[in-house]
Amino acid sequence: MTDKEILSTLALTRISYFHLAGLRLLYDTVGSATAIVENYNDISGIIPDASPRLLEALKDIPIVMPRAEAELNYCRQNGIQLLTLNDPLYPRRLRECDDAPLLLFYKGTADLNQQRVINMVGTRHCTVYGQDLVRRFIEDLKQLCPQVLIVSGLAYGIDICAHRNALQQGYETVGVLAHGLDDLYPQRHRETANQMVRQGGLLTEYFTKTNADKINFVRRNRIVAGMSDAAIVVESAAKGGSLITARLSREYNRDTFAFPGAVSAPYSEGCNHLIRDNQASLITSAEDFVSAMGWQTDATLSTARQQGIERQIFPPLNETETRIVNALRQQNDQQINLLTVHTDLPISMLTSSLFELELKGVVKTLAGGIYHLLK
Repeated sequence: MTDKEILSTLALTRISYFHLAGLRLLYDTVGSATAIVENYNDISGIIPDASPRLLEALKDIPIVMPRAEAELNYCRQNGIQLLTLNDPLYPRRLRECDDAPLLLFYKGTADLNQQRVINMVGTRHCTVYGQDLVRRFIEDLKQLCPQVLIVSGLAYGIDICAHRNALQQGYETVGVLAHGLDDLYPQRHRETANQMVRQGGLLTEYFTKTNADKINFVRRNRIVAGMSDAAIVVESAAKGGSLITARLSREYNRDTFAFPGAVSAPYSEGCNHLIRDNQASLITSAEDFVSAMGWQTDATLSTARQQGIERQIFPPLNETETRIVNALRQQNDQQINLLTVHTDLPISMLTSSLFELELKGVVKTLAGGIYHLLK
């Protein structure tokens, strides 16, 4: 992506707050932010029915360009990636949404286009019940689906509980913020956020020096919903931001789930209403969720383990296969170049043995040529 295109997108982002739908239509029609900026005085010739408000906003492009240049410099100096709609690293699921941001600011290591992406949201006043649901769900999900990106909003309550449990289980997790990447709200979550930058990431549509205003939290929910395959509401009062995320998920044709709670529990009322009104599917466990999503890759093995069936039921392994399994037990999820070092086996022998282990149901291949031991 050229600096010119990034700068043009930054400028459009700066003026897009009340004109995002119109700018997105214009962007899709013209094909690039650069073309819009170069022709901002003649947009009516490209889209005759462009709204007068949008045409008026575009006149501010020369005014906001210095701010765009300053933002680009800040991002370059602080290791922040700028992901435009045309960037292959931009979340492809979010790109499908009509109100997707023209540009995202991202700091992290996670692939935002992983095969499986979910969000977990809920009340900021979660109970011990909610915390336990999050812990057990993520712990069990890790056994069923080792590769899932978990998204939330880094807020108090269910959000931070989801992030911390994801980190503990070795999942990558991304927090979508309601302000720029020069600050963090709430500050109490700074340590967790720093860990997420190394094991996931922080994502926002907002420039630096943007306050964490209430409306920004509402707007960021569309990113949480849009970049995910499914939304999971853990606890919610009758009104709350997580219900907005659930509604957006349905509007984006994403799967939406909710954990039920006691009828009298105030922070289960929202979830119970979602289930009652058929706006979310009821789940009580990770296994329910995986089954509903059709993600049963490892479910059979997990069920066998829960029933007390030991690994000895698998076909016997030869010496080479045993060496590979032992290496994966020491360090799971390895590419073949690492396995050849840890097993002292030639790649040709490794390749054939790994194929046999896959047929026996002992290992599986993950994205990126990574071999995972089904333990």
